[in-house]
Amino acid sequence: MIGTYAAVLAICASSLAIGQAAVGICGARRWSWLSPAVGLALLCAICWGTVRLPGDGVVSAVVVLVATIAAVAYLWGRLEIGGEALGAGWPVVLGALLATSLPFLVEGHFGILGTSFNPDMSQHLLAADRLAEGHSSQLLNQGYPLGPHSIVVALNKGLVIGLVQGFSGLTIAVAILASLTALAAFRDLPAIPRTAGALLVALAYVVVSYFAQGAFKETMQALFLLAFVLALRESTRDWEDLQLRFVPAALIAAGSVYTYSFPSLIWLGPAAVLFLILSAAGGTGGGTMSEEALATGRHGGSPAVTGPAARALGLAAAVFAVLVLPELPRMLDFHSFETFDPNGPGLGNLFGQVSPFEAFGIWPSGDFRLAPGDGAVPAFAYVMGIAFSLILFLYGVIWLWVRRETAILAGVGAAVLAYAAARIGGTPYTAAKAIEIAAPVVALTILLPLLDPRRLGEPRVDLGALWRLSDRATAPFFVVAAGVCSLLALANAPVGPTVYSSKLSEYRKAVGQGPTLVLASPTLLEEEHGEPFLAWEMRGGRVCIKSTDGPQVPPGVRFVVLEDDAGWSLKKVHPLPGKSPCPLVAERQARQGPAR
Repeated sequence: MIGTYAAVLAICASSLAIGQAAVGICGARRWSWLSPAVGLALLCAICWGTVRLPGDGVVSAVVVLVATIAAVAYLWGRLEIGGEALGAGWPVVLGALLATSLPFLVEGHFGILGTSFNPDMSQHLLAADRLAEGHSSQLLNQGYPLGPHSIVVALNKGLVIGLVQGFSGLTIAVAILASLTALAAFRDLPAIPRTAGALLVALAYVVVSYFAQGAFKETMQALFLLAFVLALRESTRDWEDLQLRFVPAALIAAGSVYTYSFPSLIWLGPAAVLFLILSAAGGTGGGTMSEEALATGRHGGSPAVTGPAARALGLAAAVFAVLVLPELPRMLDFHSFETFDPNGPGLGNLFGQVSPFEAFGIWPSGDFRLAPGDGAVPAFAYVMGIAFSLILFLYGVIWLWVRRETAILAGVGAAVLAYAAARIGGTPYTAAKAIEIAAPVVALTILLPLLDPRRLGEPRVDLGALWRLSDRATAPFFVVAAGVCSLLALANAPVGPTVYSSKLSEYRKAVGQGPTLVLASPTLLEEEHGEPFLAWEMRGGRVCIKSTDGPQVPPGVRFVVLEDDAGWSLKKVHPLPGKSPCPLVAERQARQGPAR
């Protein structure tokens, strides 16, 4: 627990300080809720740029520490309304921390998130272990983006935090930083709707469902899309007169590349293009219109791309190009990764296509992979939730269009395009990720008009008490329904082993196709959901997994992998006669771990 929360504190503190300093260098003097995302993006770039230097992560830890101290020194005496920001931010931090701690509280221990949902964390742990030891790995050689992994390695070397705790801390920190980033959209609201809106946007149902399976890259990309859209929005509001007003968006985009490689641009690129098109078509820079303009219908404003704006865009593009240029060769290598193969393991850990309606937030299931009616809640409840949230979403789109919120509309359009491309030309696995990444922007579209006390939905004439009652009840009902669904997904998250050893991956190469017996402690198997984790680690051959309490070597077994106080060990044994009962653990089979 201490290691996990220490990682959370270190990542959040560095992200806030470095991000706000970067925003300040761009010319802003007031506190910006985009600083958490900007800072996390820069952490990815800084750590990845230094993790392979001598020391294998020590230099990364030192550079981040120096950058954080320098950022605090730069902001000292320059930052305005810091106290006001603290007052708005602490309830959001507390709410996000409590929500994301729920899986560990339910399970009674800290460890690897999602081991019986998704075994991918095993590969991430191995890649981070190799980075920390200065060795190569399969993911490194394939051009896989390792920015987040390098942050974990820096934590490991600088604060002596275990890799398991480092990844858990990173996953929780992303949820907290996303909640703080969402405050940029709700900053003018009273405390309760402001806090509720920020938490529901950041902890939307599909996002926390990916959190529950330890999929930190997808939650980071969802954060970066949300932050990129809000940075474009801010460029036409408080930052409109700044020469570097688009640079924060460029920094976020660079961090997104180091997190998700070139696929990240499938969302950010169209969002930027649509923003410019919609802004030009609407005759405004994309900011919220005044009440007078709404009442008269005269939109006014300045063209989206004036001479200064074009220069600002050029500077931002140059910053982005300089930051991502070193990653270009690895981005080219990554295009052949197995995830992009339509003929590959397209389902991954899914059971079929995931419904895009899950992005609306009301989906009363602890497992997002299940179809409506497959769980304890009848299908009718799903249909009612979909109908209700779909109406609110369509209303939100109209509300945003009337108010010329072109940046958010551009984000929604980009998310729709990305999902359509994944659904048509990709696999169910990639389509599900597109739904998750879109979820915060979709939630923002629903919640902005619901929580705005000046919303256009107020009737111009008195339509009766029933209308007024339903109008007032809509926002609380959606907030409660969506919040309960998110909490249900978090409470259902499995928490696996508390430690990781790369020995199991090494043993897999030694034993070949087995048959192999793995003897693990009862604690690992019964309390920490260790069986799916071990099956994935030893995949590729016939594997029996049993408790050390009553070990009996089955017929045909040639190798025994044993867990004891010293860790894991391997020994070769003389096989007993008879056919081996150990099942074949193929890679695809292991990926589809049991539903919980």
